[in-house]
Amino acid sequence: MNPNLSNDVMELVNHTERLKPNTGYHTPKKIVEIVNHSAEDKQKRAHKKTFTMALLAGGYIGIAGLLALVIGGGLPGLAQSNPGLQKLVFGAVFPVGLVLCVIAGAELFTGNTAYFVPSVLSKRMSAKIPLKNWGIVYIGNFIGAILVSLFFAYLTDILSQSPWLDSVYTIAIKKTSAPFYKVFLKGIACNWMVALAMWITYAAKDITGKIIGLWFPIMAFVAMGFEHCVANMFFIPTAIFYGANITWTEFFVNNLIPTTLGNIVGGVFLVGTFYWYIYDKE
Repeated sequence: MNPNLSNDVMELVNHTERLKPNTGYHTPKKIVEIVNHSAEDKQKRAHKKTFTMALLAGGYIGIAGLLALVIGGGLPGLAQSNPGLQKLVFGAVFPVGLVLCVIAGAELFTGNTAYFVPSVLSKRMSAKIPLKNWGIVYIGNFIGAILVSLFFAYLTDILSQSPWLDSVYTIAIKKTSAPFYKVFLKGIACNWMVALAMWITYAAKDITGKIIGLWFPIMAFVAMGFEHCVANMFFIPTAIFYGANITWTEFFVNNLIPTTLGNIVGGVFLVGTFYWYIYDKE
C-alpha cells in the first residue's frame, strides 16, 4: 500500500473543508444581497402597513429609552464615582428596542437610511422610493415615540422623582445645548453604529446571533453619547412634558434636525454606499 495515499486523502478532505461555505453566518457580500431583497420587500409593502410598523418601532425605541432612564438614570452614585460604568449600564439595556424592531418586525428610520442605497446606486430602484419610505417611517417613528413618552413615561409618573427626574432633565438639556455641528457629527457616528448593527442582523441565521450581533454596536453608541433621532423623539419630549426649560422649537432646531441629517449621512454613506462599492458595484 502506498504510504502517501493516506496523506493525499487527508489533504483532499482538508481542502474540501476549506472550500465549504461557512454555515453559521452570511458573508458580507451575501449580506448586501439580502439587504437588496429587503429593500424590494419594503418597496412592495403598502404604505399603511409601513406606517403602522413605523409606529411600533418608535414605540419600541421609546420603551428602550424608558428602561435606560429607569435603570441607568437611577444610579447617581455610580455616575459620580464611576461615570464610565454608569454609561455602560445605560447603554447595555437600550438595545432591547432594536431587538424588538428586528425580531418582532418594525420599520426604523435610521436602519432604513442604509437598506435602499445599494439598489439605488446600482440603478435597480428609483431614489424616490427610499425618500418616500423615509418620510412615512420618520413620521410614524415620531408619533410612536411621543405616545410612549406621554402615556408611559409621563402620565405614569415613573420618572417624576429624583434621581430619575434629574437624569431626564440633564440628558435633554445636554442634547439641546450643543452646537449644531457637534450634534450633526454625533448623529453621523450614531447611525454608523446603528446601521451596522442592523446590517449584522442579516449576517446571523438565528435569533441568538441577531441579538448578539446588534447588541454591542447599539450599546456602544449609547454609552459614547452619540445622537439617535428616534431615541431623541422620546428623551427630549419626555423632559418637556415633565417641565424642563426646553421649548419644542429648541428640540427641533437644536437637536432633531442636526441629528436626523447626521443619521442620514452615517447610514447612507458610511454603510450603504461603502458596502455597495465593495460588494455590489459592477
